[in-house]
Amino acid sequence: MRFSEEQIRDIVALKDNLISQIDKHQESIEMLEKNLKILDLILKETSFTKASSLVKNTTAISKSTDTKIPEDTVPIKRGNNGEIIANAYVTADKVSIILDDGMEISEDTPPFKSFFIDRIIGEMKRKDSIDAENGKIQKESVIDYIINKNGSDIREIIIKNYRQKDRINEIINTAGWSLTRMLENIKK
Repeated sequence: MRFSEEQIRDIVALKDNLISQIDKHQESIEMLEKNLKILDLILKETSFTKASSLVKNTTAISKSTDTKIPEDTVPIKRGNNGEIIANAYVTADKVSIILDDGMEISEDTPPFKSFFIDRIIGEMKRKDSIDAENGKIQKESVIDYIINKNGSDIREIIIKNYRQKDRINEIINTAGWSLTRMLENIKK
């Protein structure tokens, strides 16, 4: 069976389109898996507890003078190959995103400031500031962030006072997307 050059070009275009769709859907699947993990964490935190175990826990807590707040870990993976590029440690009042040791990314690499800091965290901060001005929340409860660096490279991003569980999902997902794009921009 012989194909014309035009048919071969169409077949190649179709193949490229299929590969592109597979990559797109793979990223969507990974994002959905992350969302499921985060939902599982939220459900685990808010799940029903038997009264008998509450009595045991309160006696254990009262005996202990140094109690730690439970911390959940969510791996942040690179979109195209699933490589873990950071881990998000979620506590009751903050999310700490610690980059993998091999990561060398400056905060000046796009889209970190323009998207993650200004658009995502900045918008949350604007909403919180309005709520603080209107007396809905304390000024100390406004979301804020700290970037810890090693030289010019980002080592850790701490987001304090996220306050709402749905923000955890947005912060972790957009951090993963931003870090993936930053790595792509470095390689260009």
